[in-house]
Amino acid sequence: MPDVSAPTITPNLWFDTQAHEAAEFYVSVFPDAEILDVHRYGPEGMRDEGTVMLVVFRLGATRFCAINGGPQFTFDEAVSFEIECQDQEEVDRYWEALIAGGGAESRCGWCKDRFGLSWQVVPKGMGEVLSDPDRERAGRAMKAMLGMRKLDLAALRRAADGEA
Repeated sequence: MPDVSAPTITPNLWFDTQAHEAAEFYVSVFPDAEILDVHRYGPEGMRDEGTVMLVVFRLGATRFCAINGGPQFTFDEAVSFEIECQDQEEVDRYWEALIAGGGAESRCGWCKDRFGLSWQVVPKGMGEVLSDPDRERAGRAMKAMLGMRKLDLAALRRAADGEA
């Protein structure tokens, strides 16, 4: 029988010229993260020789590549990375770190970092509140979530209970 193990999937992030700066930022935000390798353009490259071309970095168990490919492509909300946070303190920490230095808040736990990459900062347990079998409770929680920028699980639970 042939080996049918899953392939390694590595997200590649396209930047104009900020790949190294972005990788350094991401490894500063997340624990257990590091820059693994930096590749530079050679004399035959699209950019000046010695300019950073590709940065390979790791956030937890996920490996990423950041490429300085030019201004042709930019990030939008069609792709985002979700961070499941253990508690509100972790939600607050990631939220503040990601919007610092020019990032932007959006709605329902979404934000963009200063490089334009979209993130969803989600407290563990939110899915349970929003999918409560009691549809009225779930509806109240959903309505509360739709009015939030940074998510607050305690506030969602209070809303589900009809207290907010």
